[in-house]
Amino acid sequence: MFDVRKALPSGFLDVSATAIHELFPRPTLIHLPGVEPRPVFVSLLQHGNEDVGLRAVQQVLAKLEKRELPRALSLFIGNVQAARWGRRRLDDQPDYNRVWPGTDQGDSPERRMMTAIVEDMRRRNVFVSVDLHNNTGANPHYACVCRREPDHVRLASLFSRTVVYFTSPTGVQTAAFSGICPSITCECGKVGDVDGVNRAAELIQACLHLKEFPRHEIPPGDVHLFHTVAVVKVDPAISIGFGTDDADLVFPEDLDHWNFSEVGPGAEIACRRPHSQATLQILDEQGRDVHKDYLSVVGDSLRLKKQVLPSMLTLDQRVIRQDCLCYFMERLDVPAFTPDAVSS
Repeated sequence: MFDVRKALPSGFLDVSATAIHELFPRPTLIHLPGVEPRPVFVSLLQHGNEDVGLRAVQQVLAKLEKRELPRALSLFIGNVQAARWGRRRLDDQPDYNRVWPGTDQGDSPERRMMTAIVEDMRRRNVFVSVDLHNNTGANPHYACVCRREPDHVRLASLFSRTVVYFTSPTGVQTAAFSGICPSITCECGKVGDVDGVNRAAELIQACLHLKEFPRHEIPPGDVHLFHTVAVVKVDPAISIGFGTDDADLVFPEDLDHWNFSEVGPGAEIACRRPHSQATLQILDEQGRDVHKDYLSVVGDSLRLKKQVLPSMLTLDQRVIRQDCLCYFMERLDVPAFTPDAVSS
C-alpha cells in the first residue's frame, strides 16, 4: 500500500502536487537522517488538493540542501492519486485523515497503512508530529491539538497563537500521535496563501532545531485556546446552495466570514425552501444530534438559538459533502505547566 525510502528522488524540490505521482506512484514514507536522531514527522498531501505541506517542505529542504539536517526528518507523502487530479480524495477512497489509529471507520488498506506508519515512528522514538493542511474558507492560520498538555500547546504556538483543542472527528493523524509525542495539525489558509506556506516552513525549521520543550508556564496572552464542541453537517439527500441559488438549504454568500467570530442568537445560518423540512445535523463530541439546542426555525429561516464561535466554514460544496460545513467552538483557559504534565 505504501513505499519506504531513505532518500529524496531527483526532482522533488521542484515537483508540483499534480505531478508528484510521477515521483511517488504510491503513498510513501521517507526517512532522512539528521544530527539529532529522534525525527520530526511531517505529513503532506493527506488531502490531495492541499499543497501547503509539499511547498513548505520543499522550501525548508532547498535551504538545507547538501547540509546535514539538524534533526532527522520523516515525511509521509499521502494521497498522491487525489493530488494528481487536484481533489481532496477520489470517490472510491476514504479520507486519509480519518483512518489513522483510533478511527471509527472499518478496516481498509489505508487504515492498515496508517497503523504501520505510527508503529514505525514509535520505534524511531518520534520527537514531534506535524500535519499540514489548507482549507477552503476564510480562516486565520491556526493549529489544532488533541491533548491539552503544555508541550502540545507549546508546539502549536510555534505556528500560531490561535490553537484549537478537539477530540472529534476520530481517525486523524494528530490524535494517533498524541500518545507518543507532541502532535499538531496546522491549518495554513487557502491554497496559494504564500504566508501560510512560509509559516509552515518556519514551523518545520523550528522543530528541526528544537532540542527540548521549555519547562516554564505559557505566558497569558501568548496562546488563545479554543475547544471544538460540535460539528455541523448536511444530510446527503438535502440540496444546498449560496446566495440566490435554488436549493433545499441556501446559505449566505459570505458565511465563511463568520469563522473565529462570535455570532449571536438570531443570526440566520440558512434559509430553506418553502414547505421544506430541511435542517442541519449538529453533532456533539459524543456523536449526538443536538441541532435543536442550536437552531430555531422562523418562517423559512434557520436561526441560531445561542452564541456560537464557528471555524472551518466553507463555501466549497464538495468539501461540505466530503467533510462538513463547519465546527462550533468555545474558549478555554491555557493549561499551566506542572511536572506531571510533561509529554513523553
